[in-house]
Amino acid sequence: MTQTGDLGPEEWELWGAWTHAQRLLAQEIDTALQRDSGISKAEFSVLMTLWRTDVGELRVGEIAASLRWDKSRVSHQLTRMEKRGFVTRSESGAHGRRTGITLTEEGRGAVREALTGHAGTLRRHFFAPLTPEQAAAIRAWSEGTIARLEGPGDTSA
Repeated sequence: MTQTGDLGPEEWELWGAWTHAQRLLAQEIDTALQRDSGISKAEFSVLMTLWRTDVGELRVGEIAASLRWDKSRVSHQLTRMEKRGFVTRSESGAHGRRTGITLTEEGRGAVREALTGHAGTLRRHFFAPLTPEQAAAIRAWSEGTIARLEGPGDTSA
């Protein structure tokens, strides 16, 4: 076994192949979302975060925590999405400091439209080539990695 920080050639090759595949898949997903739905991967991420909420409204900090983005990135993204009519902001609290973000009907429509095409892209480029055994191994590895990196008390993702 090699020491930490001392990877062998096969380990470097595996790492290189995995990161290359990950970049290609992310690029294909982003391109397909743009082409098929006219939205970016970042817009889709925000739309899905709001779509999945049970309360119907989230604060900027909650969206940032869920996506693991910094608040300024979320704020800039929300400004662009507000201009496109996908979200609205509502101010509450002292001096309007707590801003709630909700999906508009146009935003809900964008999510619904994107979901079908996005699912097809994921099926074609990720799920279809996998055997059941490969899918199980990737899921187990992914869940283990999440558990190691997030820890038991982290519920932000």
